[in-house]
Amino acid sequence: MVLKPQDVLVLLKIVSLGKQDWSYNKLAIDLGMSPSEVHGAVKRALSANLAYRINDRIKPNISNLNEFLIHGLKYVYVPERGGMTRGVPTSYAGSPLNASFAQSSEPPPVWPDPDGNVRGEAFSPLYQSVPKAVRKDNQLYELLVLVDAIRGGRTREREIAIKELKNRLKRYGGSNESKP
Repeated sequence: MVLKPQDVLVLLKIVSLGKQDWSYNKLAIDLGMSPSEVHGAVKRALSANLAYRINDRIKPNISNLNEFLIHGLKYVYVPERGGMTRGVPTSYAGSPLNASFAQSSEPPPVWPDPDGNVRGEAFSPLYQSVPKAVRKDNQLYELLVLVDAIRGGRTREREIAIKELKNRLKRYGGSNESKP
């Protein structure tokens, strides 16, 4: 079993939903994936102990997910950077991190998207449908911005992103959300 980047996307979407119920079809529609891709992502997350099953519900294992996002993600899903393009701001240029950093003269990192409203340096998203998926879910957008700062940010950007990500994952369900 090998984790895929979309597995992280699916888990972060479940986190963004909070206590709301979800289905494979709903996640597939929201994330621009097929239901079988979502099912495979959940199956891999369960195998990797990034999620667990309670009765008929599957929930992210917040403790393990937190550890993986902070300590493993940047080594496994290294972002590709490219030339100037139109897109959606990410990392230090996206919310909530953009409030912590002054604008600089260098182009901001963006997920390439023809419908994006910012011109910047291409920064590959975890999965190709991310720019479309975040238009519908601001909480998911902010989680992915934090993850991208960890994946490809400078030290200060990573430190601020890690602190904020820990707080958001903790709020997801409190201390009872780690695997029983």
